[in-house]
Parts: sequence; C-alpha cells; structure tokens
Amino acid sequence: MSLAAGVQGSNSALNISIFAVFVVITLAIVFRASRNTKTASDYYAAGRAFTGPQNGIAISGDYLSAASFLGIAGAIAINGYDGFLYSIGFLVAWLVALLLVAELLRNTGKFTMGDVLAFRMRQRPVRAAAAISTLAVSFFYLLAQMAGAGGLVNLLLGISGNLGQDLVIAVVGVIMILYVLIGGMKGTTWVQIIKAALLIIGAFAMTLWVLGKYGFNLSNLFQAAIDKGGKGGAALLDPGKQYGKTGTTKLDFLSLGIALVLGTAGLPHVLMRFYTVPTARDARRSVVWAIVLIGVFYLFTLVLGYGAGAVVGPEKISKAPGSTNAAAPLLALELGGPVLLGFIAAVAFATILAVVAGLTITASASFAHDVYANVIKKGKTSPDSEVRVARLTALVIGAVAIIGGILAKEQNVAFLVALAFAVAASANLPTILYSLFWKRFNTQGALWSIYGGLIVCVVLIVFSPAVSGGAKPMIKGVDFHWFPLENPGLVSIPVSFFLGWLGTVLSKERNAKKYAEMEVRALTGAGAEKAVVH
Repeated sequence: MSLAAGVQGSNSALNISIFAVFVVITLAIVFRASRNTKTASDYYAAGRAFTGPQNGIAISGDYLSAASFLGIAGAIAINGYDGFLYSIGFLVAWLVALLLVAELLRNTGKFTMGDVLAFRMRQRPVRAAAAISTLAVSFFYLLAQMAGAGGLVNLLLGISGNLGQDLVIAVVGVIMILYVLIGGMKGTTWVQIIKAALLIIGAFAMTLWVLGKYGFNLSNLFQAAIDKGGKGGAALLDPGKQYGKTGTTKLDFLSLGIALVLGTAGLPHVLMRFYTVPTARDARRSVVWAIVLIGVFYLFTLVLGYGAGAVVGPEKISKAPGSTNAAAPLLALELGGPVLLGFIAAVAFATILAVVAGLTITASASFAHDVYANVIKKGKTSPDSEVRVARLTALVIGAVAIIGGILAKEQNVAFLVALAFAVAASANLPTILYSLFWKRFNTQGALWSIYGGLIVCVVLIVFSPAVSGGAKPMIKGVDFHWFPLENPGLVSIPVSFFLGWLGTVLSKERNAKKYAEMEVRALTGAGAEKAVVH
C-alpha cells in the first residue's frame, strides 16, 4: 500500500489527505485571526488577549515538538529507563520557568527577551546581543525541525529520494511563512492550540489502546517489552542501558540533563509566549497548565515507548526508515492500521508546522523590535514600520530555514536540538536571572555573559564527538574533536554565570535606581502595561 519506502503497510495517500485537511482548517483559522491583527501588540503578543489556560495549551503545543513525540517514544522503546529520563528532564525544566522566570518576565518586558535584559542597561549593545542570541537559538531549533521534516516524509508519507524530501521541506517552510505573515502571534497561537489538542488526544487514544491489550496492567506491559527485547530486554527497566557504560557517558548524561532543565527557561520562543496574556497571574496560570499537559503527555510516552517495544519490538524499530523515530508510527500501524497511522502522521507534521511557526515569529520579532527599532532606529520608528520589518524578516528566516533544512536533512537532528538548548541555557538564562535578581548586574556583565556563553557553547560543540569522531558524528570521515562530551552544558553554563559575574565586578557602572524600578515592576506588575521602549 505504500507509495515508496515509507513504513510498510502505510497508506501514503491517506496520510497526505489527513495532513492537507489539517492545513486547510488551520489556514482558515489563521485568516480569521488576521482580521484583528492591526497593531504591533497584536502581531507580536496577540493583543495580550489569550487566557491563562489557552496560553498554557499553546505553550504545550510549542514545547511538544516532533522530537518529543517520536524521539522520546523511540528512545524508551530501545533504551527503556534511560529514554524516559529525557521526559523527566523536559518536564522538570518547567519548574525553573514557573518559579524563576514566567511572572517576572511578563511584568518586566513588552514583546521580546531583549526588553527584559536591556531594561536597566545600555540599550543598544544589550539588545543587539539579545537579538543575536535569540536568532542563534531559533535558527538551530528551526534547522532541527526542518531537517526532521525530511526524515518524517520518508518515514510516514513514503516519499523517498532527495528531490521529494526537498520539495516537502519547502512546502512545510512555505506553509509556516503563511501562518506567520498572515496571522502573526494570534494565528500562530491558535495553530499551536489545535495541534496540542490533536497530539494529546492521539497519544491518549494510543495509550488506552496499548494498556487495554495488557489488561490495564503496567507490570504486564513491562514484562511483554522485556520478553520482546531478547537478550537486552532485562536491561529496559534498569538505569544505564544507554548512559551507564563509561564515566564519559555518565558525564554526558549529566551535561545533557543540565542543558535541558536550564535551557527551557531561556528558549526565546517559550519566553515570548508569556507576553500573550493580559496579566502576570495569567502568565503563572499558563505555566501551570503547560506543566500539567506536558507532564500527562510524557506519562503517555512511557506507555507508548514500552508499548512499541512490546508490540513492535526493538529489532523491527531499528531496521525501519528513521530507526527509533519509527517507534510511535509503527505502534499506531499495529494498533489501528493505516487510518490511525494516517492520523499520527498528520499530527507529527502539524507538530513541526506549529513549532517552526512559533520559532519564526520569535526570531522575526526579535530582529524587528530589538535590532531595527531600538538599535538601528534608536527607538524612533512607528509600530507599523516595525511590523512590516518583522514580516520581511519572517520571509528571510523562512527562506534560510528551507535551505538549511534541505542541506541538513541527512545530519544529526538531535545534535541541533541539543545545541539550541545548550545555547539557551548558556547565553540566555544566566543573563535573565542576573538581570532579575542581582542589583549590581550591569551592561558589561550582560554582554560578557551572552557573548561568552554563546561562543564557549558553540566552540565546545564544534570540537565535540557530536560533530566529528563520535559514534554518529555530523561530519563523517574526519576526527578533530578534543572536547569529550557531546553536550557542552556542564562547562558552558557555569562559564557563562562566571563571565556575567566577572564582567560586572570589573565594571564601575551602577544603576541602582533603575534596578529598584525593575524590581517593583517585576514583583507587582505596576507599569507593565505601559512598558517603555527606550
């Protein structure tokens, strides 16, 4: 039934049809939302018109990427306990966002992360640094999603060959650009709400189906996965199957965990979502809703992962197109045939579309608001021209993402995602926390922290086994790595905190009065609605 080299037994025409229906419905919603997108606040922050629960669902839609759905389920199916630790890391990260960032960020900023970082600093250099960091994180995250689209095409739609995959990456990019250009943040938010609902409903249905096969008894499910796993089956319930082999792999896991837990609170596209609600209380409620939905979803991945191991088997998963990414689709095919697989295929593509749209609007807003309006024009520009520049930037970013996705479609996607999280944790989070909580923090500290964290992080990854010399390197056939860990978080995050402190104490700049104003606004929300663009 497959048109080409997709999952054996899938119906590519059905998969494409379901996906097309999703695109048509969401584009109609985006067009409807665009009628109310008239001001800069509408375009960047959806007019701050979404409620806490609505924004919480959208945040979960932004956060639960295709990697969360396909990647984690596959990691659990193959590596058991170690695979589930990804879910734990992604979920715990939200506690950092809730307790340290969400409410204070909503009160202090206006549209972008640069608003917060530059609040009590010299505006132009700090906004430029914040924009560079935002664009770097967004680009690598965007590249990973677009590259993943090429692999998903082969896996789920049966379209093989370079030209076919390139064409579909281009189609995904064009649809994403339409979402952003037409609907702005409001349209993008509705796409994310719909996608999150579909993803959670689909995962819930499959979870019930799997549990029903084993009498709603988790012990029976785990035992079936162990039995199907052959010689390595017994290790599925114990820690260390993937990360416990050597001291280096244990350090690598610690480094990855730190990057995931701290990186979430520094992801620009997640931070920007806090501005789409009317009050700080709604921002806090958003994160609570997101934690609940994401937590429930990751519990589903536990059942889906072990279910794929029990029903499909690790051997069949490893040999399928896409390897571990095939676990959830193969499980859907075994459970509900081509129809359920078609729905899961559509949800996977919807996931990519929603995430790349969120990343694109964040990157374009950062360039237009921080670089164009405040660095180039020194704050002397109209909201209309700012939005026009944001839309032009979205076109450029979309084109770059399409080209990058085509060039990187054969590359290690996990490496690109890890880089985005590591950069966010290294460059963004230390500067955000220092800005919000350290009275003495100043411009030099902010610049050293952002640029230092960014440079150290990227350099360590370039010379890591993830790029060359590792088991699955980005560049094959050469080996120039000298840094032993695949993820640099264990080194780059402490270095960024240290550089922020060092740059501050070596500078004589003081801004106590401005910090007092920022502290009052951050804790009370007073003046937040009239956030000043300096």
